[in-house]
Amino acid sequence: MVDDILDTRFEGKAVDLADNLVYLNDDLNLMQVDPALRNVLIGAGWDVNAFNADTLDLDLSVFLLNKENMTRVDEDFVFYNQPETFDGGVKHMGDSRTGAGDGDDESILVDLHAVPFDIIHVAICVTIYKGYEKEQNLEMLRNAYVRIVNADTRHEICRFVIDQVLQDRTETGVIIGFLNREGPKWHFKPAADFVPGGLSELGKRFGLIINQE
Repeated sequence: MVDDILDTRFEGKAVDLADNLVYLNDDLNLMQVDPALRNVLIGAGWDVNAFNADTLDLDLSVFLLNKENMTRVDEDFVFYNQPETFDGGVKHMGDSRTGAGDGDDESILVDLHAVPFDIIHVAICVTIYKGYEKEQNLEMLRNAYVRIVNADTRHEICRFVIDQVLQDRTETGVIIGFLNREGPKWHFKPAADFVPGGLSELGKRFGLIINQE
């Protein structure tokens, strides 16, 4: 906590020690914040700039990665067309095609106890469906965030507001964070790893060929 107070991000600001915002290059030990954590809800929300006439369909997905940063099998990828892993430990809670309304637009539930031991990272991604064909990109989003929630208690552990990293971005996909296993503990690390080819390019990076239809 002392490190937070001395962080230059807070210079000239009143510091709220209850603030659960995280930033790029942070590395949050989730078990230190919430020792009883087992079921994690990864929630993502966004709005679309009003001047963009065509509906923008943003999708939340996760890749379960081994120590080589690769998937082991097709079921290590969870998205709207493959809503859960073969053991049911990771589940997509439904596809929103508009991002309309308040709160999370899409969410994925992860039972940390059910994640196979050789899975070291869970890559959290958002991509625009057919963004290249529709000439849409991530800069068209506003009020975008990803948050980590204890699904059993509904306690929001942390939130990464990603508006700040989307400015002037012409890509259609981004890795916005990782759940990283460190022994018996899990950490959340925000990210901003952009991919121009969207979901297909992410799949290739992690060893998969993805059919988005």
